[in-house]
Amino acid sequence: MTDTIEYGHLMHRALRGLIQEVLQDVAENGLPGEHHFFITFDTLHPDVRIADWLSDRYPEEMTIVMQNWFEDLDVTDEGFSITLNFGDNPERLHVPYDAILTFVDPSVEFGLRFETQDDDDDHDEASATPDGAAPADADARDLVEQLHEAKDADVVSLDSFRKT
Repeated sequence: MTDTIEYGHLMHRALRGLIQEVLQDVAENGLPGEHHFFITFDTLHPDVRIADWLSDRYPEEMTIVMQNWFEDLDVTDEGFSITLNFGDNPERLHVPYDAILTFVDPSVEFGLRFETQDDDDDHDEASATPDGAAPADADARDLVEQLHEAKDADVVSLDSFRKT
């Protein structure tokens, strides 16, 4: 038994369980409404399984988007596997929960970021807002803001420049 309660480790485990529960629901029922996910993970994690060409292209971390097209989402206690399309090239990936660095659902401005401390104990910490309703970190918040700006951008129709 340790002399302290490891809150960071407990929070880390609980938030990864939240991701597992969300992904399990998506595997069973599909993505509801406008929900979609940006999941960044450590490609160097020993249990990550991705194609060699993806590993070469993303030697440290990779962000995947679960939105319009994905297949065969399989969720387990250790991680998830999914087939995604990379430029008309379907690829199967396996991502353990411990490899996830960020999980963002911009449709509801929700985000989690997992950080690893560089200390002797080598414990993981997860950061989140107390109510869990807003992005947990500046990176997720920036991503959500960028997405909102893109949605709010003025779109100019080329039809107005055509000669009749």
